[in-house]
Amino acid sequence: MKARVHVTLKPGVLDPQGKAIHSALDTLGFGSVTGVRQGKFLEIELAESDPERARREVEAMCEELLANTVIENYSVELDA
Repeated sequence: MKARVHVTLKPGVLDPQGKAIHSALDTLGFGSVTGVRQGKFLEIELAESDPERARREVEAMCEELLANTVIENYSVELDA
């Protein structure tokens, strides 16, 4: 089973990397961009066939390591 995890900063959390990307895009002539928020994308291969157990396992990974839940949100998608 494959899990896709998106980790993003919570609204209101400062994103200096997003600001730097936004500035660079503006410098390159992409003036229509009004804001950028950066995050992380992870693909995780699991040897689990039960979708509910796989989801619980990946969510535990996010809570313990992959996301700083004080300042970040995460979402999990599973493919069999």
